[in-house]
Amino acid sequence: MRIVLDTNAVVSALVWGGTPFKLVQAAVDGDLVLCTSPALLTELREVLTRGHLASRLEQRRSSVEEALLLYGALTIAVSPLSVPRVVPSDAEDDHVIAAAVAAEAVFLVSGDRHLLALGNHQGVRIVTPAEAVRLIAVG
Repeated sequence: MRIVLDTNAVVSALVWGGTPFKLVQAAVDGDLVLCTSPALLTELREVLTRGHLASRLEQRRSSVEEALLLYGALTIAVSPLSVPRVVPSDAEDDHVIAAAVAAEAVFLVSGDRHLLALGNHQGVRIVTPAEAVRLIAVG
């Protein structure tokens, strides 16, 4: 089963652990396949380099570069052919939708209210991390 984690879910998993980390662990265990895109990896780098997040990674005996390498190695990168306007209130979220469609993901996992309000798009169900864990039965 392929899923795409929105950047907010990836950051939560890598920096704080918790429910989103259960999805990353499920990918490590081979129970699901995480997909991403170059645009999402770029956004992840930008977010993780913010001072408070980078220092939190250091407290966990990691670094931004290590987190990016590990996540990149764990994921399959897809390159959407286009990024159509889908999320009316936040054009930045269109990249997440495009990655999920290109990956033929079952779920797009996010905490973003603009994405969650869509519910689904082109067969991709948009759910919170807690919903994904429950639906996939991991953790």
